[in-house]
Amino acid sequence: MSTPSKEAMTAEMRRVFGSDEKRIAHALSVLSFAEKILQREQADSNTVIAAALLHDIGIQEAERKYGSNAGRYQEIEGPPIAKRILESLGAGQQFVSEVCDIIGHHHSPRETETLNFMVLYDSDLIVNLRDDVEPSRLAGMKEKLERMFFTGTGLDVARDTFFGTGGA
Repeated sequence: MSTPSKEAMTAEMRRVFGSDEKRIAHALSVLSFAEKILQREQADSNTVIAAALLHDIGIQEAERKYGSNAGRYQEIEGPPIAKRILESLGAGQQFVSEVCDIIGHHHSPRETETLNFMVLYDSDLIVNLRDDVEPSRLAGMKEKLERMFFTGTGLDVARDTFFGTGGA
């Protein structure tokens, strides 16, 4: 099975997003947190890196089609775009299938998830909390955070990011 390079996937993500620097920056931030979590979690780094770079790849199409960037629309529009990108880069079908599955429900966790999904989910959650929640509100969410993350590493990275400590 062939796996595209991180550099090739990044270039394609940038091409699709064009001048949308906010979306590019978001994808790169999610990638950065995913790579931190991958240092301790035994997920497949190639799958997680691809999912991190491409998880929101359908957002512009969702806005065009539905006038909304709601997660459910991203989950509809993202997988076909990601599939075209990954196939054009020579990715194997099993790899494409797993990455597209993650993208196709990255806002809607199922009862049972793969570790690859969990790492992507936790990484995206950290970035979204960092960018969308006032720091004063985050301080009041310390206990709630423990229930929001799938992985202990994701929780530790979130604690370190928001409170300067990987511990309690």
